Amino acid sequence: MSVAFGTSGLRGLVTALTDDVVSKYTHAFISACDVTSDLYLGRDLRASSPHIAQMVSACARKRGINVTDCGAVSTPALALAAMNAGAAAVMVTGSHIPDDRNGLKFYLPKGEISKADEAAITQALALPPPVFAKAAGAVLQAPDAMGQYIARYAAFFGPQALRGLKLGVYQHSSVARDALLHMVQGLGAQAIALGRAAGFVPVDTESVDACTRAQLAAWAADLGLDAILSTDGDGDRPLLTDAAGEVIAGDILGILTARSLGAQHICAPVSCNSMIEELAEFTNVSRCKIGSPFVIAQMFAARAQQADTKVVGFEANGGFLLGFDATGPHGPLPALMTRDAFLPLIAPLAAARANGQSLCALLDDLPPRVTAADRLSPVSPPAAAQFLAALIRNEAARMALLAQMHLPAPVRMDLTDGLRMTFSQGRVLHLRPSGNAPEFRIYTEAGSAAAANALLHAALSAAGAALRAAGGQAA
Repeated sequence: MSVAFGTSGLRGLVTALTDDVVSKYTHAFISACDVTSDLYLGRDLRASSPHIAQMVSACARKRGINVTDCGAVSTPALALAAMNAGAAAVMVTGSHIPDDRNGLKFYLPKGEISKADEAAITQALALPPPVFAKAAGAVLQAPDAMGQYIARYAAFFGPQALRGLKLGVYQHSSVARDALLHMVQGLGAQAIALGRAAGFVPVDTESVDACTRAQLAAWAADLGLDAILSTDGDGDRPLLTDAAGEVIAGDILGILTARSLGAQHICAPVSCNSMIEELAEFTNVSRCKIGSPFVIAQMFAARAQQADTKVVGFEANGGFLLGFDATGPHGPLPALMTRDAFLPLIAPLAAARANGQSLCALLDDLPPRVTAADRLSPVSPPAAAQFLAALIRNEAARMALLAQMHLPAPVRMDLTDGLRMTFSQGRVLHLRPSGNAPEFRIYTEAGSAAAANALLHAALSAAGAALRAAGGQAA
Protein backbone atom coordinates (compact mmCIF):
# COMPACT_ATOMS: atom_id res chain seq x y z
CA MET A 1 0.00 0.00 0.00
CA SER A 2 1.50 3.35 -1.10
CA VAL A 3 0.39 5.24 1.98
CA ALA A 4 2.40 5.68 5.16
CA PHE A 5 2.62 7.44 8.50
CA GLY A 6 4.48 10.75 8.34
CA THR A 7 5.34 13.26 11.04
CA SER A 8 1.70 13.26 12.19
CA GLY A 9 -0.88 10.91 10.75
CA LEU A 10 -1.29 8.65 7.76
CA ARG A 11 -0.89 10.27 4.32
CA GLY A 12 -1.08 9.27 0.69
CA LEU A 13 -2.44 10.12 -2.74
CA VAL A 14 -6.23 10.00 -2.95
CA THR A 15 -5.87 7.38 -5.68
CA ALA A 16 -3.97 5.21 -3.18
CA LEU A 17 -6.53 5.68 -0.41
CA THR A 18 -8.89 3.14 -1.90
CA ASP A 19 -11.84 1.71 -0.01
CA ASP A 20 -9.77 -1.40 0.68
CA VAL A 21 -6.80 0.58 2.06
CA VAL A 22 -8.99 2.81 4.25
CA SER A 23 -10.82 -0.27 5.54
CA LYS A 24 -7.60 -2.09 6.38
CA TYR A 25 -6.16 0.86 8.30
CA THR A 26 -9.42 1.44 10.16
CA HIS A 27 -9.62 -2.22 11.21
CA ALA A 28 -5.91 -2.17 12.12
CA PHE A 29 -6.43 0.90 14.34
CA ILE A 30 -9.41 -0.73 16.08
CA SER A 31 -7.50 -3.96 16.66
CA ALA A 32 -4.07 -2.57 17.59
CA CYS A 33 -5.36 0.20 19.86
CA ASP A 34 -8.17 -1.80 21.48
CA VAL A 35 -11.01 0.47 20.38
CA THR A 36 -14.06 -1.29 21.81
CA SER A 37 -17.02 1.05 22.14
CA ASP A 38 -17.28 4.58 20.73
CA LEU A 39 -15.55 6.37 17.86
CA TYR A 40 -15.76 10.08 17.05
CA LEU A 41 -15.31 10.94 13.37
CA GLY A 42 -14.48 14.22 11.62
CA ARG A 43 -13.24 15.47 8.25
CA ASP A 44 -11.82 18.50 6.48
CA LEU A 45 -13.19 20.17 3.33
CA ARG A 46 -11.28 18.21 0.69
CA ALA A 47 -13.38 16.75 -2.11
CA SER A 48 -12.29 13.22 -1.17
CA SER A 49 -12.91 13.51 2.58
CA PRO A 50 -16.67 12.73 2.78
CA HIS A 51 -16.30 9.37 1.04
CA ILE A 52 -13.26 8.36 3.07
CA ALA A 53 -15.15 9.28 6.25
CA GLN A 54 -18.06 7.10 5.13
CA MET A 55 -15.67 4.16 4.73
CA VAL A 56 -14.20 4.68 8.21
CA SER A 57 -17.70 4.82 9.70
CA ALA A 58 -18.85 1.69 7.88
CA CYS A 59 -15.78 -0.27 9.02
CA ALA A 60 -16.17 0.77 12.65
CA ARG A 61 -19.87 -0.02 12.73
CA LYS A 62 -19.23 -3.49 11.29
CA ARG A 63 -17.07 -4.08 14.36
CA GLY A 64 -20.02 -3.16 16.60
CA ILE A 65 -18.58 0.27 17.45
CA ASN A 66 -20.89 3.25 17.79
CA VAL A 67 -19.87 6.18 15.59
CA THR A 68 -20.43 9.83 16.45
CA ASP A 69 -20.04 11.61 13.12
CA CYS A 70 -19.11 15.25 13.79
CA GLY A 71 -18.96 16.08 10.08
CA ALA A 72 -16.73 18.93 8.91
CA VAL A 73 -14.81 19.93 12.02
CA SER A 74 -11.28 21.01 12.93
CA THR A 75 -8.85 18.41 14.23
CA PRO A 76 -8.37 19.95 17.71
CA ALA A 77 -12.15 20.42 18.11
CA LEU A 78 -12.73 16.76 17.25
CA ALA A 79 -9.94 15.65 19.60
CA LEU A 80 -11.34 17.78 22.43
CA ALA A 81 -14.87 16.42 22.00
CA ALA A 82 -13.64 12.81 21.82
CA MET A 83 -11.38 13.13 24.87
CA ASN A 84 -14.20 14.75 26.86
CA ALA A 85 -16.41 11.78 25.95
CA GLY A 86 -13.71 9.19 26.69
CA ALA A 87 -13.81 8.02 23.07
CA ALA A 88 -11.35 7.24 20.31
CA ALA A 89 -11.43 9.36 17.14
CA VAL A 90 -10.45 9.42 13.49
CA MET A 91 -9.96 12.66 11.57
CA VAL A 92 -10.00 12.46 7.77
CA THR A 93 -7.54 15.10 6.60
CA GLY A 94 -4.42 15.71 4.58
CA SER A 95 -3.73 18.82 6.66
CA HIS A 96 -1.82 21.36 4.54
CA ILE A 97 -0.84 19.18 1.57
CA PRO A 98 -2.53 19.45 -1.87
CA ASP A 99 -6.05 18.23 -2.64
CA ASP A 100 -4.81 15.19 -4.58
CA ARG A 101 -3.65 13.78 -1.22
CA ASN A 102 -5.48 12.93 1.97
CA GLY A 103 -4.99 10.98 5.16
CA LEU A 104 -6.17 9.81 8.56
CA LYS A 105 -5.28 11.03 12.04
CA PHE A 106 -6.00 8.59 14.88
CA TYR A 107 -6.82 9.44 18.49
CA LEU A 108 -7.27 7.41 21.65
CA PRO A 109 -9.36 8.64 24.60
CA LYS A 110 -6.14 10.07 26.10
CA GLY A 111 -5.25 11.95 22.90
CA GLU A 112 -3.06 11.50 19.82
CA ILE A 113 -1.62 8.08 19.14
CA SER A 114 2.10 7.65 19.70
CA LYS A 115 4.79 6.41 17.31
CA ALA A 116 4.55 3.06 19.12
CA ASP A 117 0.83 3.02 18.33
CA GLU A 118 1.61 3.79 14.69
CA ALA A 119 3.97 0.80 14.59
CA ALA A 120 1.32 -1.42 16.16
CA ILE A 121 -1.26 -0.30 13.58
CA THR A 122 1.18 -1.04 10.76
CA GLN A 123 1.84 -4.52 12.17
CA ALA A 124 -1.90 -5.15 12.57
CA LEU A 125 -2.38 -4.74 8.81
CA ALA A 126 -1.03 -8.27 8.46
CA LEU A 127 -3.58 -9.79 10.87
CA PRO A 128 -6.32 -12.10 9.55
CA PRO A 129 -9.57 -10.36 8.47
CA PRO A 130 -11.53 -9.09 11.49
CA VAL A 131 -14.55 -10.88 12.86
CA PHE A 132 -17.54 -8.60 12.50
CA ALA A 133 -19.97 -8.07 15.37
CA LYS A 134 -23.41 -9.68 15.27
CA ALA A 135 -25.02 -6.25 15.65
CA ALA A 136 -23.75 -3.20 13.81
CA GLY A 137 -22.77 -0.14 15.80
CA ALA A 138 -25.12 2.80 15.82
CA VAL A 139 -24.64 6.29 14.40
CA LEU A 140 -24.98 8.58 17.41
CA GLN A 141 -26.04 12.20 17.50
CA ALA A 142 -22.97 14.39 17.39
CA PRO A 143 -22.33 17.18 19.90
CA ASP A 144 -21.51 20.68 18.72
CA ALA A 145 -17.77 20.00 18.68
CA MET A 146 -16.83 23.35 17.16
CA GLY A 147 -19.12 25.16 19.60
CA GLN A 148 -17.43 23.45 22.56
CA TYR A 149 -14.04 24.34 21.15
CA ILE A 150 -14.92 28.03 20.71
CA ALA A 151 -16.47 28.14 24.20
CA ARG A 152 -13.18 26.89 25.67
CA TYR A 153 -11.38 30.05 24.59
CA ALA A 154 -14.29 32.41 25.14
CA ALA A 155 -14.37 31.33 28.78
CA PHE A 156 -10.61 31.73 29.21
CA PHE A 157 -9.97 35.04 27.44
CA GLY A 158 -13.26 36.81 28.16
CA PRO A 159 -15.53 38.81 25.82
CA GLN A 160 -13.33 41.93 25.76
CA ALA A 161 -9.94 40.28 25.09
CA LEU A 162 -9.70 41.64 21.54
CA ARG A 163 -11.92 44.71 21.90
CA GLY A 164 -10.92 47.57 19.62
CA LEU A 165 -8.97 45.40 17.15
CA LYS A 166 -9.83 45.20 13.47
CA LEU A 167 -8.87 41.72 12.32
CA GLY A 168 -8.98 39.95 8.99
CA VAL A 169 -9.80 36.24 8.88
CA TYR A 170 -8.30 34.54 5.82
CA GLN A 171 -10.81 31.75 5.37
CA HIS A 172 -9.69 29.94 2.16
CA SER A 173 -10.78 26.27 2.57
CA SER A 174 -9.97 25.82 6.24
CA VAL A 175 -12.53 23.67 8.02
CA ALA A 176 -12.18 26.11 10.93
CA ARG A 177 -12.91 29.23 8.85
CA ASP A 178 -16.37 30.04 10.21
CA ALA A 179 -15.49 29.08 13.79
CA LEU A 180 -12.45 31.35 13.72
CA LEU A 181 -14.54 34.28 12.50
CA HIS A 182 -17.15 33.71 15.20
CA MET A 183 -14.55 33.34 17.93
CA VAL A 184 -12.77 36.58 17.03
CA GLN A 185 -16.09 38.41 17.03
CA GLY A 186 -17.03 36.80 20.37
CA LEU A 187 -13.82 38.15 21.91
CA GLY A 188 -14.77 41.70 21.02
CA ALA A 189 -12.92 42.34 17.75
CA GLN A 190 -14.25 43.59 14.45
CA ALA A 191 -13.71 40.67 12.07
CA ILE A 192 -13.61 40.80 8.26
CA ALA A 193 -13.85 37.57 6.25
CA LEU A 194 -11.24 37.35 3.48
CA GLY A 195 -10.46 34.96 0.63
CA ARG A 196 -13.15 32.31 1.13
CA ALA A 197 -12.51 29.57 -1.45
CA ALA A 198 -14.91 27.18 -3.16
CA GLY A 199 -12.24 24.52 -3.76
CA PHE A 200 -9.46 23.27 -1.54
CA VAL A 201 -6.43 25.55 -1.09
CA PRO A 202 -3.32 23.98 0.49
CA VAL A 203 -1.97 26.49 3.01
CA ASP A 204 1.31 25.51 4.64
CA THR A 205 1.71 27.78 7.66
CA GLU A 206 5.39 26.85 7.98
CA SER A 207 6.21 27.86 4.42
CA VAL A 208 3.75 30.48 3.15
CA ASP A 209 4.20 31.05 -0.59
CA ALA A 210 5.05 34.42 -2.08
CA CYS A 211 1.64 34.96 -3.71
CA THR A 212 -0.18 34.39 -0.42
CA ARG A 213 2.23 36.69 1.41
CA ALA A 214 1.60 39.42 -1.16
CA GLN A 215 -2.17 39.02 -0.81
CA LEU A 216 -1.98 39.18 2.99
CA ALA A 217 0.08 42.37 2.81
CA ALA A 218 -2.38 43.92 0.33
CA TRP A 219 -5.38 43.10 2.54
CA ALA A 220 -3.65 44.53 5.60
CA ALA A 221 -2.82 47.80 3.81
CA ASP A 222 -6.11 48.24 1.97
CA LEU A 223 -8.33 47.50 4.98
CA GLY A 224 -6.21 49.02 7.78
CA LEU A 225 -6.10 45.74 9.73
CA ASP A 226 -4.35 45.16 13.04
CA ALA A 227 -3.64 41.53 12.07
CA ILE A 228 -4.82 38.68 9.84
CA LEU A 229 -5.62 35.24 11.25
CA SER A 230 -5.93 31.89 9.50
CA THR A 231 -5.19 28.18 9.85
CA ASP A 232 -4.21 25.28 7.63
CA GLY A 233 -6.84 22.97 6.12
CA ASP A 234 -7.75 21.01 9.24
CA GLY A 235 -7.36 23.89 11.69
CA ASP A 236 -4.47 22.68 13.83
CA ARG A 237 -1.74 25.03 12.55
CA PRO A 238 -2.06 28.82 12.94
CA LEU A 239 -1.18 31.62 10.56
CA LEU A 240 -0.96 35.14 12.01
CA THR A 241 0.32 38.37 10.49
CA ASP A 242 1.12 41.73 12.01
CA ALA A 243 -0.52 45.01 10.93
CA ALA A 244 1.66 45.13 7.81
CA GLY A 245 0.52 41.67 6.71
CA GLU A 246 3.92 40.14 7.53
CA VAL A 247 3.62 36.49 8.58
CA ILE A 248 4.85 35.75 12.11
CA ALA A 249 6.73 32.45 12.30
CA GLY A 250 4.87 29.62 14.02
CA ASP A 251 7.54 28.97 16.63
CA ILE A 252 7.51 32.67 17.56
CA LEU A 253 3.76 32.38 18.11
CA GLY A 254 4.57 29.39 20.32
CA ILE A 255 7.03 31.42 22.38
CA LEU A 256 4.62 34.34 22.80
CA THR A 257 1.79 31.97 23.77
CA ALA A 258 3.98 30.08 26.26
CA ARG A 259 5.01 33.40 27.83
CA SER A 260 1.41 34.56 28.18
CA LEU A 261 0.45 31.31 29.93
CA GLY A 262 3.38 31.35 32.35
CA ALA A 263 4.85 28.12 30.98
CA GLN A 264 8.07 26.84 32.54
CA HIS A 265 9.08 23.82 30.44
CA ILE A 266 9.11 23.99 26.63
CA CYS A 267 9.12 20.90 24.41
CA ALA A 268 9.87 21.63 20.76
CA PRO A 269 11.44 20.02 17.69
CA VAL A 270 15.01 20.83 16.74
CA SER A 271 13.71 22.94 13.84
CA CYS A 272 12.25 25.58 16.18
CA ASN A 273 13.97 28.89 16.84
CA SER A 274 16.98 28.62 19.18
CA MET A 275 15.94 31.78 21.04
CA ILE A 276 13.86 29.47 23.28
CA GLU A 277 17.04 28.60 25.16
CA GLU A 278 17.89 32.31 25.58
CA LEU A 279 14.68 33.19 27.42
CA ALA A 280 15.17 33.04 31.18
CA GLU A 281 11.50 32.44 32.05
CA PHE A 282 11.64 28.99 30.48
CA THR A 283 13.49 26.94 33.08
CA ASN A 284 13.68 23.79 30.94
CA VAL A 285 13.80 23.19 27.19
CA SER A 286 13.52 19.70 25.66
CA ARG A 287 14.24 19.19 21.95
CA CYS A 288 12.97 16.30 19.82
CA LYS A 289 12.34 15.09 16.27
CA ILE A 290 9.79 16.90 14.12
CA GLY A 291 6.16 15.83 14.57
CA SER A 292 3.53 16.21 17.26
CA PRO A 293 3.88 12.58 18.50
CA PHE A 294 7.51 13.31 19.42
CA VAL A 295 6.57 16.58 21.13
CA ILE A 296 3.84 14.82 23.11
CA ALA A 297 6.27 12.09 24.20
CA GLN A 298 8.65 14.77 25.50
CA MET A 299 5.79 16.47 27.33
CA PHE A 300 4.75 13.24 29.06
CA ALA A 301 8.39 12.65 30.03
CA ALA A 302 8.58 16.18 31.49
CA ARG A 303 5.43 15.61 33.53
CA ALA A 304 6.75 12.25 34.73
CA GLN A 305 9.85 14.01 36.06
CA GLN A 306 7.89 16.81 37.71
CA ALA A 307 4.12 16.40 37.90
CA ASP A 308 3.34 20.05 38.62
CA THR A 309 5.57 21.57 35.93
CA LYS A 310 3.86 23.98 33.55
CA VAL A 311 4.83 22.24 30.33
CA VAL A 312 3.82 23.20 26.81
CA GLY A 313 4.90 22.09 23.38
CA PHE A 314 4.89 23.70 19.96
CA GLU A 315 6.24 23.17 16.47
CA ALA A 316 7.73 25.41 13.80
CA ASN A 317 4.37 25.26 12.00
CA GLY A 318 2.79 26.96 15.03
CA GLY A 319 0.71 24.03 16.31
CA PHE A 320 0.54 24.46 20.11
CA LEU A 321 0.08 21.77 22.78
CA LEU A 322 -1.00 22.72 26.30
CA GLY A 323 0.26 20.27 28.91
CA PHE A 324 -1.13 21.82 32.10
CA ASP A 325 -4.36 23.37 33.35
CA ALA A 326 -3.85 27.10 32.89
CA THR A 327 -5.74 29.76 34.78
CA GLY A 328 -6.65 33.25 33.69
CA PRO A 329 -8.65 36.22 34.93
CA HIS A 330 -11.81 34.97 33.24
CA GLY A 331 -11.61 31.22 33.84
CA PRO A 332 -9.61 28.01 33.51
CA LEU A 333 -8.10 26.51 30.38
CA PRO A 334 -7.75 22.72 30.72
CA ALA A 335 -4.80 20.94 29.16
CA LEU A 336 -5.15 19.89 25.51
CA MET A 337 -2.20 17.81 24.37
CA THR A 338 -2.90 17.86 20.68
CA ARG A 339 -1.80 20.37 18.08
CA ASP A 340 -4.03 23.45 18.31
CA ALA A 341 -4.29 26.62 16.20
CA PHE A 342 -6.76 28.87 18.00
CA LEU A 343 -4.77 29.33 21.23
CA PRO A 344 -1.56 30.57 19.52
CA LEU A 345 -3.66 32.91 17.35
CA ILE A 346 -5.53 34.57 20.21
CA ALA A 347 -2.96 34.55 23.03
CA PRO A 348 -0.42 36.91 21.37
CA LEU A 349 -3.15 39.32 20.26
CA ALA A 350 -4.75 39.33 23.71
CA ALA A 351 -1.36 39.81 25.41
CA ALA A 352 -0.45 42.73 23.15
CA ARG A 353 -3.79 44.42 23.71
CA ALA A 354 -3.61 43.90 27.49
CA ASN A 355 -0.17 45.56 27.47
CA GLY A 356 -1.34 48.40 25.24
CA GLN A 357 1.10 47.22 22.55
CA SER A 358 1.00 46.23 18.92
CA LEU A 359 2.09 42.76 17.83
CA CYS A 360 5.27 44.32 16.43
CA ALA A 361 6.11 45.82 19.82
CA LEU A 362 5.54 42.43 21.45
CA LEU A 363 7.92 40.86 18.94
CA ASP A 364 10.55 43.54 19.55
CA ASP A 365 10.87 42.27 23.15
CA LEU A 366 12.28 38.97 21.85
CA PRO A 367 15.95 38.23 21.05
CA PRO A 368 16.94 38.96 17.41
CA ARG A 369 16.71 35.40 16.07
CA VAL A 370 14.79 34.90 12.80
CA THR A 371 13.91 31.67 11.03
CA ALA A 372 12.89 30.98 7.43
CA ALA A 373 11.70 27.81 5.74
CA ASP A 374 10.79 26.51 2.31
CA ARG A 375 10.79 23.26 0.35
CA LEU A 376 11.91 21.74 -2.91
CA SER A 377 9.11 19.83 -4.65
CA PRO A 378 8.60 17.35 -6.14
CA VAL A 379 11.55 15.38 -4.84
CA SER A 380 11.78 11.59 -4.97
CA PRO A 381 11.84 10.37 -1.33
CA PRO A 382 14.57 7.77 -2.03
CA ALA A 383 16.69 10.38 -3.79
CA ALA A 384 16.17 12.84 -0.93
CA ALA A 385 17.21 10.24 1.62
CA GLN A 386 20.28 9.27 -0.40
CA PHE A 387 21.28 12.93 -0.85
CA LEU A 388 21.01 13.64 2.87
CA ALA A 389 22.88 10.46 3.82
CA ALA A 390 25.76 11.47 1.55
CA LEU A 391 25.98 14.91 3.17
CA ILE A 392 26.03 13.38 6.65
CA ARG A 393 28.72 10.73 6.02
CA ASN A 394 30.84 12.46 3.36
CA GLU A 395 32.60 15.63 4.53
CA ALA A 396 33.81 16.45 1.02
CA ALA A 397 30.26 16.35 -0.38
CA ARG A 398 29.02 18.44 2.53
CA MET A 399 31.73 21.06 2.13
CA ALA A 400 31.17 21.23 -1.63
CA LEU A 401 27.49 22.06 -1.06
CA LEU A 402 28.32 24.62 1.62
CA ALA A 403 30.92 26.27 -0.60
CA GLN A 404 28.19 27.06 -3.12
CA MET A 405 26.45 29.01 -0.34
CA HIS A 406 29.71 30.67 0.77
CA LEU A 407 29.48 28.93 4.13
CA PRO A 408 32.45 27.67 6.18
CA ALA A 409 32.61 24.37 8.00
CA PRO A 410 29.90 24.14 10.65
CA VAL A 411 30.86 24.56 14.29
CA ARG A 412 28.18 22.03 15.31
CA MET A 413 26.07 19.36 13.64
CA ASP A 414 22.82 17.90 15.02
CA LEU A 415 21.44 14.67 13.53
CA THR A 416 18.29 14.47 15.66
CA ASP A 417 16.10 14.87 12.57
CA GLY A 418 17.90 15.39 9.29
CA LEU A 419 21.11 17.45 9.20
CA ARG A 420 21.12 20.66 11.25
CA MET A 421 24.34 22.69 11.01
CA THR A 422 25.26 25.70 13.12
CA PHE A 423 27.85 28.13 11.77
CA SER A 424 29.73 31.13 13.08
CA GLN A 425 27.64 34.19 13.97
CA GLY A 426 24.79 31.86 14.95
CA ARG A 427 23.62 31.03 11.44
CA VAL A 428 21.79 27.72 11.09
CA LEU A 429 21.02 25.52 8.08
CA HIS A 430 18.75 22.50 8.54
CA LEU A 431 18.15 19.99 5.73
CA ARG A 432 15.49 17.30 5.99
CA PRO A 433 13.28 15.21 3.67
CA SER A 434 9.56 15.62 4.41
CA GLY A 435 7.98 12.82 6.40
CA ASN A 436 4.66 12.88 4.52
CA ALA A 437 5.15 14.33 1.02
CA PRO A 438 7.65 14.19 -1.88
CA GLU A 439 9.43 17.29 -0.66
CA PHE A 440 12.82 18.30 0.68
CA ARG A 441 12.54 20.77 3.56
CA ILE A 442 15.08 23.52 4.23
CA TYR A 443 15.13 25.64 7.41
CA THR A 444 17.45 28.54 8.17
CA GLU A 445 18.10 30.80 11.14
CA ALA A 446 20.07 34.03 11.52
CA GLY A 447 20.13 37.33 13.36
CA SER A 448 17.90 39.11 10.86
CA ALA A 449 15.14 38.31 8.38
CA ALA A 450 17.35 39.42 5.49
CA ALA A 451 20.17 37.07 6.53
CA ALA A 452 17.83 34.11 7.17
CA ASN A 453 16.11 34.57 3.80
CA ALA A 454 19.39 35.03 1.93
CA LEU A 455 20.69 31.77 3.40
CA LEU A 456 17.40 30.05 2.57
CA HIS A 457 17.49 31.13 -1.08
CA ALA A 458 21.12 30.08 -1.42
CA ALA A 459 20.33 26.67 0.09
CA LEU A 460 17.29 26.16 -2.17
CA SER A 461 19.44 26.90 -5.21
CA ALA A 462 22.38 24.70 -4.20
CA ALA A 463 20.34 21.75 -2.92
CA GLY A 464 17.95 21.96 -5.88
CA ALA A 465 20.82 21.83 -8.35
CA ALA A 466 22.36 18.85 -6.55
CA LEU A 467 19.07 16.94 -6.49
CA ARG A 468 18.38 17.67 -10.16
CA ALA A 469 21.84 16.46 -11.06
CA ALA A 470 21.11 13.23 -9.23
CA GLY A 471 17.75 12.89 -10.99
CA GLY A 472 15.78 13.28 -7.78
CA GLN A 473 13.94 16.53 -8.45
CA ALA A 474 11.82 17.70 -11.35
CA ALA A 475 13.15 20.78 -13.10
